[in-house]
Amino acid sequence: MSNSHMEERHLLVDECDGVMTLTMNRPAARNALSPQMLVQLSAAWYEFRDRQDLRVAILTGAGETDFSAGGDLKRTMPLLTGARKPEDEWDQEILEHPERFTDAILRGFELYKPVIAAVNGNALGGGTEMTNACDLRVASEHAVFGTPEAKLGLLPGGGSLSRLPRQIPLAKAMEILLIGDSFSAQDALGMGLLNYVVPPAHLMEKAREMAEKLAQNGPLAVQKIKEGIVRGSGLSLAEALQVENEVSAAVMLSQDAREGPRAFKEKRPPRFSGK
Repeated sequence: MSNSHMEERHLLVDECDGVMTLTMNRPAARNALSPQMLVQLSAAWYEFRDRQDLRVAILTGAGETDFSAGGDLKRTMPLLTGARKPEDEWDQEILEHPERFTDAILRGFELYKPVIAAVNGNALGGGTEMTNACDLRVASEHAVFGTPEAKLGLLPGGGSLSRLPRQIPLAKAMEILLIGDSFSAQDALGMGLLNYVVPPAHLMEKAREMAEKLAQNGPLAVQKIKEGIVRGSGLSLAEALQVENEVSAAVMLSQDAREGPRAFKEKRPPRFSGK
Protein backbone atom coordinates (compact mmCIF):
# COMPACT_ATOMS: atom_id res chain seq x y z
CA MET A 1 0.00 0.00 0.00
CA SER A 2 1.48 3.38 -0.99
CA ASN A 3 2.13 6.11 1.57
CA SER A 4 -0.27 8.45 -0.20
CA HIS A 5 -3.02 5.87 0.22
CA MET A 6 -2.11 5.37 3.88
CA GLU A 7 -2.49 9.12 4.51
CA GLU A 8 -6.04 8.98 3.16
CA ARG A 9 -7.09 6.44 5.75
CA HIS A 10 -9.47 8.06 8.20
CA LEU A 11 -8.70 5.33 10.75
CA LEU A 12 -5.28 3.93 11.61
CA VAL A 13 -5.19 0.42 13.07
CA ASP A 14 -2.18 -0.97 14.92
CA GLU A 15 -1.73 -4.30 16.69
CA CYS A 16 0.87 -5.29 19.28
CA ASP A 17 0.84 -8.13 21.85
CA GLY A 18 -2.92 -8.66 21.77
CA VAL A 19 -3.69 -4.92 21.92
CA MET A 20 -5.46 -3.25 18.98
CA THR A 21 -5.04 0.53 18.84
CA LEU A 22 -7.55 2.51 16.76
CA THR A 23 -6.59 6.11 15.92
CA MET A 24 -9.23 8.39 14.41
CA ASN A 25 -7.12 10.11 11.77
CA ARG A 26 -8.66 13.35 10.49
CA PRO A 27 -6.86 15.97 12.59
CA ALA A 28 -7.65 18.76 10.10
CA ALA A 29 -11.37 17.98 10.55
CA ARG A 30 -11.10 17.61 14.36
CA ASN A 31 -11.23 13.82 13.86
CA ALA A 32 -14.92 14.07 13.00
CA LEU A 33 -16.66 10.85 12.02
CA SER A 34 -16.77 10.73 8.22
CA PRO A 35 -18.57 7.92 6.38
CA GLN A 36 -15.16 6.35 5.64
CA MET A 37 -14.12 6.50 9.30
CA LEU A 38 -17.43 5.02 10.44
CA VAL A 39 -17.16 2.09 8.01
CA GLN A 40 -13.53 1.47 8.99
CA LEU A 41 -14.25 1.79 12.72
CA SER A 42 -17.15 -0.67 12.58
CA ALA A 43 -14.99 -3.12 10.57
CA ALA A 44 -12.23 -2.81 13.17
CA TRP A 45 -14.64 -3.48 16.04
CA TYR A 46 -16.00 -6.58 14.24
CA GLU A 47 -12.43 -7.89 13.79
CA PHE A 48 -11.56 -7.09 17.41
CA ARG A 49 -14.65 -8.94 18.64
CA ASP A 50 -14.06 -12.02 16.49
CA ARG A 51 -10.30 -12.58 16.75
CA GLN A 52 -9.25 -14.62 19.75
CA ASP A 53 -5.68 -13.25 19.77
CA LEU A 54 -6.89 -9.68 20.34
CA ARG A 55 -7.49 -9.06 24.05
CA VAL A 56 -8.02 -5.29 24.49
CA ALA A 57 -8.54 -2.21 22.31
CA ILE A 58 -7.43 1.41 22.74
CA LEU A 59 -9.40 4.18 21.00
CA THR A 60 -7.69 7.55 20.49
CA GLY A 61 -7.44 10.50 18.10
CA ALA A 62 -4.60 11.78 15.92
CA GLY A 63 -2.84 14.97 17.07
CA GLU A 64 -3.02 16.72 20.44
CA THR A 65 -6.01 19.00 19.83
CA ASP A 66 -8.99 16.71 19.27
CA PHE A 67 -10.13 13.23 20.27
CA SER A 68 -13.24 13.51 18.08
CA ALA A 69 -15.84 16.15 17.35
CA GLY A 70 -18.40 13.39 16.70
CA GLY A 71 -20.45 13.07 13.51
CA ASP A 72 -19.14 15.15 10.59
CA LEU A 73 -21.68 17.96 10.11
CA LYS A 74 -20.42 18.65 6.57
CA ARG A 75 -20.28 15.08 5.25
CA THR A 76 -22.02 12.49 7.43
CA MET A 77 -25.07 14.31 8.76
CA PRO A 78 -26.18 15.80 5.38
CA LEU A 79 -25.78 12.32 3.84
CA LEU A 80 -28.00 10.72 6.49
CA THR A 81 -30.69 13.42 6.18
CA GLY A 82 -30.73 13.17 2.37
CA ALA A 83 -29.33 16.70 1.90
CA ARG A 84 -26.24 15.26 0.21
CA LYS A 85 -26.18 12.50 -2.42
CA PRO A 86 -23.73 9.59 -1.97
CA GLU A 87 -20.41 10.32 -3.68
CA ASP A 88 -18.30 7.22 -3.05
CA GLU A 89 -18.25 3.63 -1.74
CA TRP A 90 -18.10 4.79 1.91
CA ASP A 91 -21.23 6.94 1.53
CA GLN A 92 -23.02 4.05 -0.16
CA GLU A 93 -22.02 1.61 2.58
CA ILE A 94 -23.34 3.87 5.38
CA LEU A 95 -26.65 4.41 3.57
CA GLU A 96 -27.09 0.69 2.88
CA HIS A 97 -25.98 -0.39 6.38
CA PRO A 98 -26.96 2.37 8.86
CA GLU A 99 -26.07 0.05 11.74
CA ARG A 100 -22.41 0.62 10.85
CA PHE A 101 -22.75 4.14 12.30
CA THR A 102 -24.07 2.91 15.67
CA ASP A 103 -21.65 -0.04 15.75
CA ALA A 104 -18.73 2.34 15.04
CA ILE A 105 -19.60 4.47 18.11
CA LEU A 106 -20.33 1.33 20.20
CA ARG A 107 -23.99 2.22 20.64
CA GLY A 108 -25.91 -1.01 21.20
CA PHE A 109 -23.04 -3.07 19.74
CA GLU A 110 -22.48 -6.24 21.77
CA LEU A 111 -18.78 -6.28 22.65
CA TYR A 112 -17.53 -7.94 25.83
CA LYS A 113 -13.80 -7.40 25.32
CA PRO A 114 -12.47 -4.34 27.18
CA VAL A 115 -11.98 -1.00 25.40
CA ILE A 116 -9.83 1.86 26.73
CA ALA A 117 -10.43 5.47 25.65
CA ALA A 118 -7.22 7.52 25.43
CA VAL A 119 -8.70 11.01 25.14
CA ASN A 120 -6.00 13.20 23.60
CA GLY A 121 -7.94 16.47 23.29
CA ASN A 122 -11.42 17.90 22.74
CA ALA A 123 -14.12 15.24 22.96
CA LEU A 124 -17.30 17.23 22.45
CA GLY A 125 -20.66 15.80 21.37
CA GLY A 126 -20.04 12.40 19.83
CA GLY A 127 -16.50 12.42 21.23
CA THR A 128 -17.87 12.43 24.78
CA GLU A 129 -20.42 9.78 23.81
CA MET A 130 -17.68 7.50 22.45
CA THR A 131 -15.68 8.00 25.65
CA ASN A 132 -18.75 6.95 27.66
CA ALA A 133 -19.00 3.78 25.57
CA CYS A 134 -15.47 2.70 26.59
CA ASP A 135 -14.82 0.68 29.74
CA LEU A 136 -11.73 2.48 31.04
CA ARG A 137 -10.86 6.10 30.26
CA VAL A 138 -7.63 8.06 30.50
CA ALA A 139 -7.38 11.67 29.29
CA SER A 140 -4.80 14.37 28.65
CA GLU A 141 -4.85 17.28 31.11
CA HIS A 142 -6.12 19.63 28.38
CA ALA A 143 -8.97 17.36 27.21
CA VAL A 144 -12.42 18.97 27.18
CA PHE A 145 -15.76 17.13 27.34
CA GLY A 146 -19.39 18.04 26.83
CA THR A 147 -22.62 17.34 24.97
CA PRO A 148 -23.67 20.73 23.53
CA GLU A 149 -26.46 19.27 21.40
CA ALA A 150 -29.32 20.90 23.37
CA LYS A 151 -27.84 24.33 22.54
CA LEU A 152 -28.43 23.50 18.85
CA GLY A 153 -31.95 22.19 19.40
CA LEU A 154 -30.68 18.60 19.11
CA LEU A 155 -30.15 15.78 21.58
CA PRO A 156 -27.09 13.59 22.23
CA GLY A 157 -28.58 10.34 20.95
CA GLY A 158 -25.34 8.40 20.65
CA GLY A 159 -26.02 6.61 23.93
CA SER A 160 -25.74 9.54 26.38
CA LEU A 161 -29.34 9.55 27.63
CA SER A 162 -29.06 5.86 28.50
CA ARG A 163 -25.45 5.66 29.67
CA LEU A 164 -24.54 8.87 31.46
CA PRO A 165 -27.13 8.64 34.30
CA ARG A 166 -25.87 5.09 34.99
CA GLN A 167 -22.24 6.18 35.10
CA ILE A 168 -22.26 9.37 37.20
CA PRO A 169 -24.67 10.97 39.74
CA LEU A 170 -28.04 11.89 38.23
CA ALA A 171 -27.81 15.62 38.99
CA LYS A 172 -24.44 15.85 37.18
CA ALA A 173 -25.76 13.86 34.21
CA MET A 174 -28.81 16.15 33.98
CA GLU A 175 -26.60 19.26 34.09
CA ILE A 176 -24.27 17.96 31.37
CA LEU A 177 -27.07 16.83 29.04
CA LEU A 178 -29.64 19.61 29.60
CA ILE A 179 -27.38 22.67 29.85
CA GLY A 180 -24.75 21.46 27.40
CA ASP A 181 -21.76 23.36 28.81
CA SER A 182 -18.31 21.85 28.31
CA PHE A 183 -16.19 20.68 31.26
CA SER A 184 -12.53 19.92 31.91
CA ALA A 185 -10.73 16.61 32.28
CA GLN A 186 -10.26 17.38 36.00
CA ASP A 187 -14.03 17.89 36.37
CA ALA A 188 -14.63 14.61 34.52
CA LEU A 189 -12.18 12.83 36.84
CA GLY A 190 -13.90 14.33 39.90
CA MET A 191 -17.32 13.01 38.89
CA GLY A 192 -15.94 9.55 38.11
CA LEU A 193 -16.21 9.76 34.32
CA LEU A 194 -12.46 9.14 33.91
CA ASN A 195 -9.97 6.77 35.55
CA TYR A 196 -6.87 8.95 35.11
CA VAL A 197 -5.79 12.39 33.89
CA VAL A 198 -2.16 12.62 32.75
CA PRO A 199 0.16 15.06 30.92
CA PRO A 200 -0.26 14.76 27.11
CA ALA A 201 3.19 13.17 26.71
CA HIS A 202 2.19 10.29 29.01
CA LEU A 203 -1.30 9.60 27.61
CA MET A 204 -0.56 6.61 25.36
CA GLU A 205 1.99 5.26 27.84
CA LYS A 206 -0.73 5.17 30.53
CA ALA A 207 -3.30 3.65 28.16
CA ARG A 208 -0.84 0.95 27.06
CA GLU A 209 0.11 0.20 30.68
CA MET A 210 -3.58 -0.46 31.45
CA ALA A 211 -3.97 -2.46 28.23
CA GLU A 212 -0.96 -4.66 29.03
CA LYS A 213 -2.37 -5.46 32.47
CA LEU A 214 -5.71 -6.39 30.92
CA ALA A 215 -4.03 -8.48 28.21
CA GLN A 216 -2.20 -10.53 30.87
CA ASN A 217 -5.41 -11.42 32.72
CA GLY A 218 -7.50 -14.44 31.78
CA PRO A 219 -9.24 -13.33 28.56
CA LEU A 220 -12.37 -15.38 29.19
CA ALA A 221 -12.58 -14.08 32.77
CA VAL A 222 -12.18 -10.46 31.60
CA GLN A 223 -14.88 -10.86 28.94
CA LYS A 224 -17.30 -12.59 31.30
CA ILE A 225 -16.77 -9.91 33.98
CA LYS A 226 -17.66 -7.21 31.43
CA GLU A 227 -20.60 -9.26 30.14
CA GLY A 228 -21.94 -9.72 33.67
CA ILE A 229 -21.70 -5.99 34.39
CA VAL A 230 -23.27 -4.92 31.07
CA ARG A 231 -26.10 -7.44 31.10
CA GLY A 232 -26.76 -6.98 34.82
CA SER A 233 -26.93 -3.19 34.61
CA GLY A 234 -30.47 -1.95 35.26
CA LEU A 235 -31.76 -5.34 36.42
CA SER A 236 -33.04 -6.06 39.91
CA LEU A 237 -30.40 -7.50 42.26
CA ALA A 238 -31.96 -11.00 42.02
CA GLU A 239 -31.91 -10.88 38.20
CA ALA A 240 -28.37 -9.48 38.12
CA LEU A 241 -27.20 -12.30 40.40
CA GLN A 242 -28.69 -14.79 37.91
CA VAL A 243 -26.57 -13.23 35.15
CA GLU A 244 -23.58 -13.40 37.51
CA ASN A 245 -24.26 -17.11 38.13
CA GLU A 246 -24.34 -17.72 34.39
CA VAL A 247 -21.03 -15.94 33.59
CA SER A 248 -19.39 -17.46 36.71
CA ALA A 249 -20.30 -20.96 35.58
CA ALA A 250 -18.81 -20.34 32.12
CA VAL A 251 -15.52 -19.25 33.70
CA MET A 252 -15.37 -22.01 36.33
CA LEU A 253 -15.77 -24.68 33.63
CA SER A 254 -12.92 -23.23 31.53
CA GLN A 255 -9.35 -24.48 31.07
CA ASP A 256 -8.15 -21.01 32.12
CA ALA A 257 -9.78 -21.42 35.57
CA ARG A 258 -7.55 -24.50 36.12
CA GLU A 259 -4.44 -22.96 34.54
CA GLY A 260 -4.45 -19.77 36.69
CA PRO A 261 -4.29 -21.43 40.12
CA ARG A 262 -1.84 -24.07 38.77
CA ALA A 263 0.51 -21.36 37.50
CA PHE A 264 0.26 -19.55 40.84
CA LYS A 265 1.15 -22.74 42.69
CA GLU A 266 4.07 -23.41 40.32
CA LYS A 267 5.24 -19.76 40.67
CA ARG A 268 5.15 -19.06 36.92
CA PRO A 269 3.13 -16.73 34.65
CA PRO A 270 -0.16 -18.33 33.55
CA ARG A 271 -0.55 -19.40 29.90
CA PHE A 272 -4.17 -18.53 29.24
CA SER A 273 -5.89 -19.89 26.12
CA GLY A 274 -9.23 -18.07 26.49
CA LYS A 275 -10.95 -21.47 26.66
